Amino acid sequence: MKILACILASAAMTALYARGGAACVLGFVLLVPWLRALDGRSSLSWTLLCAWIMSLAYTAAGFAWFGAAFGRYTQIGEATGFALLLLAAPLFQPQFFAYALARYAARRWYGRAVSALAAAAAWGATEWLVPRMLGDTLGYGLYPSRLLRQAADVGGTAGLTFLLLLANEGVAASLARYREGWRAFARPLAMAALVPAVLAAYGALALSGSPAAAGKPLRMGLIQADMADYERQRQEKGTYAVVRAVLDRHFAMGYDAVARQHAEALLWSETAYPTTFGKPKSAAGAEFDREIGEYANAAAVPLVFGTYDRDERGEYNAAAFVQPGRGLVGMYRKSRLFPFTEYLPPLLDRPSVRTLLPWAGNWLPGSGARVFPLRLADGREIPVLPLICRDDVDPGLAIAGARLGGQVIFTMSNDSWFSGDGPGARLHQAAAAFRSIETRLPQFRVTTNGFSAAIDEYGEVLAGTGVGQPGIVIADLPVRSPAPTLMVLWGDWVGLACCAMLLVLTVRPLSQLWRPHAEGARARASRPAFPVRLAVLPAAARIVAGVLRVTSRAGLLGMCAALLLNEPLRTNTLAQMRMFTLFFLLPEAIAWCVLMAFSARASIVDGRLVLERGAQKLELALAELAAVEPWRLPVPGPGVTLRLRSGRYSNFGLALPDPAAFSAGLAAAGGPMPAKPRRWRTLAAPGTRLDHPLAKFVLLPFALALPAFHLHQHIAYGSALGEFYSFGLAAYLGAFGMWWAAWAIGVVLGAALLRTVIESVTLLAEALRPGNAPGIRHGLERAGHFALYLALPGWLLLRVFSG
Repeated sequence: MKILACILASAAMTALYARGGAACVLGFVLLVPWLRALDGRSSLSWTLLCAWIMSLAYTAAGFAWFGAAFGRYTQIGEATGFALLLLAAPLFQPQFFAYALARYAARRWYGRAVSALAAAAAWGATEWLVPRMLGDTLGYGLYPSRLLRQAADVGGTAGLTFLLLLANEGVAASLARYREGWRAFARPLAMAALVPAVLAAYGALALSGSPAAAGKPLRMGLIQADMADYERQRQEKGTYAVVRAVLDRHFAMGYDAVARQHAEALLWSETAYPTTFGKPKSAAGAEFDREIGEYANAAAVPLVFGTYDRDERGEYNAAAFVQPGRGLVGMYRKSRLFPFTEYLPPLLDRPSVRTLLPWAGNWLPGSGARVFPLRLADGREIPVLPLICRDDVDPGLAIAGARLGGQVIFTMSNDSWFSGDGPGARLHQAAAAFRSIETRLPQFRVTTNGFSAAIDEYGEVLAGTGVGQPGIVIADLPVRSPAPTLMVLWGDWVGLACCAMLLVLTVRPLSQLWRPHAEGARARASRPAFPVRLAVLPAAARIVAGVLRVTSRAGLLGMCAALLLNEPLRTNTLAQMRMFTLFFLLPEAIAWCVLMAFSARASIVDGRLVLERGAQKLELALAELAAVEPWRLPVPGPGVTLRLRSGRYSNFGLALPDPAAFSAGLAAAGGPMPAKPRRWRTLAAPGTRLDHPLAKFVLLPFALALPAFHLHQHIAYGSALGEFYSFGLAAYLGAFGMWWAAWAIGVVLGAALLRTVIESVTLLAEALRPGNAPGIRHGLERAGHFALYLALPGWLLLRVFSG
């Protein structure tokens, strides 16, 4: 019952926090009861249980409006919509699981403070990596505070969320130590109190600064016509009557804004013109298009409005820019479509699914942010960044627009399906306002039936409307080219920083993996060496396998040189894969086949060394063996040659992974004493789990490919799942496979270079300073692990940040 009481307390504070107003201060403590519940036990099952229940409670408390609105929109009923929302809560709010698991894992290696950082980083990384339907995050709740929200220009809402999580951890740590004395209690509490203090101080500094000089302000007329549910009206009145009524109301309200209130430009809401513009589907549509053009000419002001566009691929939710005397001068296509309403993911887009989801549209996403010139009657030309509905929950689009030179944001939305629910409409307006804070660009935001607003660069609503009523917003906003914020310079960097922090925090666990474990090595040495798998290689087979192995290794070094000298090759993944296959994988695979063809099982039976391969068996009496001599040149790998007491050598060699253990096993069974191994081979440190091929050449490239592919998807397709939405699952997975393969090739080449350096320096050290050679090799091995597992990922993140 304690867990339920704690989580219900967090849920109650979440509900108040979502309502806004003075309750925004609850963001610094709303997770504290849940954290105390997490601290109740330290088992993995308890951690997962707490995360699951909290995801349900948080969803119910903060997003009940979404379930109800979804139920109304899809006509399945509010209760059913809410039930489906709760069922999907772990997918809707996966950050709770990431947070709880990272906190649980980090406490095994670090103290409470570092585990709090790890948990907050896991939360941030999850929200950055996993696409979020509403773009929601805890930081949005600070919007009601003019002071506290200003730090979004540094780290965005993700940065605010990160600080809120640390504050919650500080309060929870303070409560956990209240019996240890006031000093133990006050220290984490003071750290928690530092978060709002720093945010408030930064906010005061930002608000006190002098903005860059601005010329004449832009006076806009925002038309909130309060006309929604076009589909129902189409069924009742017909398409022509609906479009006629929509245009008549917008024309009348726009005339008032221009003629009586002197608006310099007009902005209508998303899909205000509910058919395609510029590419009519009928004669009536062409006539409506002509009317809109004549209206803009008569008003003598630019008109920007939501409509639809189409091409040979399909239709787009769009915004049209109509200039007096010039007609249509630009068309922006919405980039962030709403899943399961505006489109179906390609994997689900089939007739049977559309029968179950008849409301789902089939619009296509646009290609990302664009900036259009808005030419005013007085000759000014203002670069405008348009955003449509869900576009404004993605900081990346606003940042890209600011980098393209946008000076003002035009946001068009149709929130009619949920604007009757206060929390939903407020959340969407807060998300839009944060885009202005992050970029320091003013914003004109118009919706179908509320909230419409003029928002300054500090996120303040200077003029606006309510919900459920027609209205005209006339507002003047200064337009300038602001100094770029850290968000504009670095992009939405906090998520990447969280990934990097998690990577750094793995150093201690990984260091446990690469320790030699002397006790384990001694234990392995004391075990019987038999039976053992090996390859019984005649001279010809050893030469063939050796040549192939040398060829494959030389191919890796040659490929490194080719990549260094040939710049086009560095960007041609397919050519790299062909070279890698031809010069490394093929000879390596053939060499492996040769070794498998001569593989055998070695055992000791009644004082005899028995080599078995299928029905073939070769026996040698241990008494006949004079010595077991390691190969001078470990090609195609380490191995030994058997010298008989007659002075002759066996006409085959034995290739096996651990010649020393094999020799010791023979000696323990009554065979010859082990020969002194080649010193430079004994310098190698015992292998670690980090050296396992699965970890080095499969899992590490996978981890490196994830953020690189995520960034590629955002750049090329506008979202983390952009290629999936556009071309389907097969294309998306194929593209990721290419990235994974490219990184695998890179890691293999890097490992080959490192191995070449390590072996060369070790041999040189053995020749010049034999006594120092073991320590030099040990240091080189650790440096190699650092280069592969830390420096390479760090370089990748640096490239991503700089890009």
